[in-house]
Amino acid sequence: MTTNETVRPRQLTLGALVHGSGGHIAGWRHPDARPDGQLDFAFHADLARTLERGRFDALFVADVVAIWGHQLDSLSRTGRAEHFEPLTLLSALSLVTEHIGLAATATTTYNHPFHIARKFASLDHLSGGRAGWNVVTSVVPLEAANFGHDTHLEHELRYRRADEFVQVVKALWDSFDDGAVVRDKAAGRYYDPAGLHPPHHRGEHFTVRGPLNISRPPQGHPVVFQAGSSTTGREFAARHGEVLFTTQHELGAAQDFYADIKARAAAHGRDPAQVLVWPGLTPLVAATEAEAGRRLAELQDLIHDDVARRLVQDNLGELDLTDRPLDGPLPDIPDSNRSRSRRDLLVKLAREDKLTIRQLAARFAAGSAVAGTPEQIADHIETWFRTRAADGFNISFPYLPGPAEDFVDHVVPLLQRRGLFRTEYAGPTLRENLGLPRPAAAVRQFQEAG
Repeated sequence: MTTNETVRPRQLTLGALVHGSGGHIAGWRHPDARPDGQLDFAFHADLARTLERGRFDALFVADVVAIWGHQLDSLSRTGRAEHFEPLTLLSALSLVTEHIGLAATATTTYNHPFHIARKFASLDHLSGGRAGWNVVTSVVPLEAANFGHDTHLEHELRYRRADEFVQVVKALWDSFDDGAVVRDKAAGRYYDPAGLHPPHHRGEHFTVRGPLNISRPPQGHPVVFQAGSSTTGREFAARHGEVLFTTQHELGAAQDFYADIKARAAAHGRDPAQVLVWPGLTPLVAATEAEAGRRLAELQDLIHDDVARRLVQDNLGELDLTDRPLDGPLPDIPDSNRSRSRRDLLVKLAREDKLTIRQLAARFAAGSAVAGTPEQIADHIETWFRTRAADGFNISFPYLPGPAEDFVDHVVPLLQRRGLFRTEYAGPTLRENLGLPRPAAAVRQFQEAG
């Protein structure tokens, strides 16, 4: 098998996960945070330019199509009650950046393939080939009520719908062959009819005639991002994902996940080198290790009791911890229709480390935090990259903009000097910078149902 590594040496890739005023649940309360930047375009533009100066591959905006929680005791104490619609924000950012990729979450559970195909194709054209789509099946049951449903779709059904959804979106992106839109004034021909391929799809979940009403995206297909850690999620990611987000806190577990995903991709006939694994990383840079630890502890102390309880409760499923003491143990956790991999991770942490509810909340809030000197953070990144635990990282800064500026100014130069990270962008498109091939247009034949 010819791998991507025969084309160019394996190189570290980096994305930045942007959460308004910061990724930490209490980050907005930090004295140096900018919670007013949540809906301030100038703030987002400055941040995007900082990340581009640091040669980041992509800026990624996560999303849920609901408020991130409905319990006012905790919601009113977080910055999650408001956030931009991602594609609107990224379209605007495409005008103030030149190289950085622009990726956004869009759910397959509460959208339609035609809408998503059209929006991301438009973003790809607007940005000159820098769009990325993070495919999710929705982990927040609250989203259902905003779309006329009383209950959230069952886990396996969400993934079956998502599988068909992605296939239809790709077929819509291939509605026109490359070069089929000729715009020939002299001949009076806008597009070549032989290059038009309506999908005519009829499946279990969708009926879509097509074609898409925009020419093929500059990248062929915008880059497909995905985050799936359950068995079903891993299979879906191995079939469709090109950059895979994952939450791994230990090197050994990360190496196991990495090897498993690469093997699954190969089993689906894909080149494993073209499936990039990005664990999460939350860096907090300081001049000394002690100072970095102190800053992280101060951030953790800003988590209100209501938020701590809700953070655990909402990520474990449909249970009520209201009468449980925060400094007591986690009770037995029933099955739920939420993210199984996240629930299992939290329960495993609590049981193995004998954590109280408060301690579990703090551990979850810290996420993949690495607090230390620039050298220590660069060492962490290099170790995970060289030992095949990661191809890159999905970096979430605890609050903004300071930690992002610190990382760009102090950690990126170290990675560059070590020969791990680029000093210049490889090309104008996100695919080129990630080392991913541009897919050829394909005429897909779907199995019709009914």
